[in-house]
Amino acid sequence: MNQIEIERLEEFFCSVATARTSLLLLDYDGTLADFRIDRSRARPWAGVRELLTKIQANDRTRLIVITGRPAGEINEMLKLDAPVEVWGLHGAERLLADGTRALETGSVEALTSLEGVRERLRGNSFGGLLEHKPNAVVMHWRGHSTRQAKAIEQKTRALFEPAAHLDGLSLLPFEAGIELRVGRDKGGAVNAIIEVEKPGSPVVYLGDDLTDEPAFCAVNRARSPHLSVLMRRTRRQTAANVWLRPPAELRWFLTQWLKATSASRETTDLAASGVFQS
Repeated sequence: MNQIEIERLEEFFCSVATARTSLLLLDYDGTLADFRIDRSRARPWAGVRELLTKIQANDRTRLIVITGRPAGEINEMLKLDAPVEVWGLHGAERLLADGTRALETGSVEALTSLEGVRERLRGNSFGGLLEHKPNAVVMHWRGHSTRQAKAIEQKTRALFEPAAHLDGLSLLPFEAGIELRVGRDKGGAVNAIIEVEKPGSPVVYLGDDLTDEPAFCAVNRARSPHLSVLMRRTRRQTAANVWLRPPAELRWFLTQWLKATSASRETTDLAASGVFQS
């Protein structure tokens, strides 16, 4: 954590402390929870659920999860006192807290091509883990050796890339996998969320993966106070303003958010925070 990042955090939390409502936008896997080969076992890091519950209860935060998962999985994983709004499938699906769901659909041509790719892979998934989504076909190779992962990626790209040239379809690479899909990405979800928010409301997005980069860019373009945070154990090239390491610095960030939204015009002393001390 360098001085510029500390100053960015301090300035942003000051804006949150003085705002009536702020936007807390969060990725799930890799950000709120560690990765698991068995995705059903990816539960939030210790202490995160409790902090989010308190943030949710103070009524000064619009809390939204933006994830590559189907939206319906998130509230069962989080188990907060009340459901949160979720934008699933990287933004193509919206699930409101009251259960209302909307799915962005593609053209008949794009969906037909997608189904053709599904059929090809049902007989041979190249040794990878195949995932079917309403708007996408996904290949994972997490947990495989470097040699095996490279072979799976090469074969998958050879199948996906020609289809991705069709209007409405796109490739979405991520760490240990790739997705052929239709619909908006996380950046499109962030834009849609900010568009209907009160002018001037602070907004932050926390994410870890390559799929979060469009969301970082969308937040960085916001006219209101904003912050983009790469939540990852190792730094990489990114559009995010700040790099934090989970889970300790995630808990620290959520604690500072809770303080800022719990006391009017309260500011936080970042320099004194022990989490940044070596």
